[in-house]
Amino acid sequence: MLDPLFISSIFLLAGFIQGMTGFGSALVAMPLLSLFLDIKNAVPLCILNSLVITTFLALKMRRHLDKKKILPLCIGALPGVVVGSTLLIQVNSDLIKTSLGIMLISYSLYCLFSHPKPRTLHKAWSFIVGFLSGAIGAAFSAGGPPTIIYTTLNNWNKDEIKATLTGFFLFNSYLVASVHAISGLTTIPIMANFMVSAPFVLLGTVLGSICYGKIPQKLYLQLIYSFLVFMGIMMIT
Repeated sequence: MLDPLFISSIFLLAGFIQGMTGFGSALVAMPLLSLFLDIKNAVPLCILNSLVITTFLALKMRRHLDKKKILPLCIGALPGVVVGSTLLIQVNSDLIKTSLGIMLISYSLYCLFSHPKPRTLHKAWSFIVGFLSGAIGAAFSAGGPPTIIYTTLNNWNKDEIKATLTGFFLFNSYLVASVHAISGLTTIPIMANFMVSAPFVLLGTVLGSICYGKIPQKLYLQLIYSFLVFMGIMMIT
C-alpha cells in the first residue's frame, strides 16, 4: 500500500501548481501516482482532490467567472464524461497509462515550442473542446489540455483564462466524481486516501494562489512543461 504521507505530498505539489496557474494538478499527480497505484485507483483519487482545488479557486476567482465562456464547455463535457468513464472501465490500464504519457509529452512540447497568436475562436469550438475535456478527464483525470489550449488561443487576459478554467474544472470535477461514485469506481480505500490527502491539497492550493501573479508565469510554465515531458517519457517506457 502506498504511504499516505507520500500521497499527501504529491497532492500538496499538485494543489500548489493549480493554485498558481489555474490548471495542472492532475497532470502532475497522475504520472507520480500511476508509478505506484493502478490507474483505476489513481483517477478517482485525483478527481476527489480536484473538488477541493476547484471549489477553493472558484470562490477566490468568483468576480471573474463568466457563464457565457464556461457554459458551452460544460454542455459539451456532459456526453464526453459518459464516453470517458466507459473507457476507464473497459480499456486495459496499460493502454490508458501509455495514452496519458503520449498526451503529456505532446501537450507539453506544444506549449514549449509553439507560440500561437490570440484570436477570437468560433463558439462551436467551445462545445468540441468541452466534449474532449470531459472524455479525457473521466478516463485519465487529466482533461485540462484541450480547454487550456482553447482558453490561451482566445484573446483573453490572465484572470479571464484562469477563471474560465476554474469554472469549467469545477463543473467537470463534480460531474466526473458523481459518475465515478455511481459506477463503483470510487471505493472505500480511495475515500480513505482522499480524507488524508485533502488537507494537503487545500494547503497547496492556498499557497499557490498566494504566489499567483508574483512569479513570472512564462518561466514557471516552461519549467512545469519540461517536467511533464520527462514524466510522460517515464510512463511510456
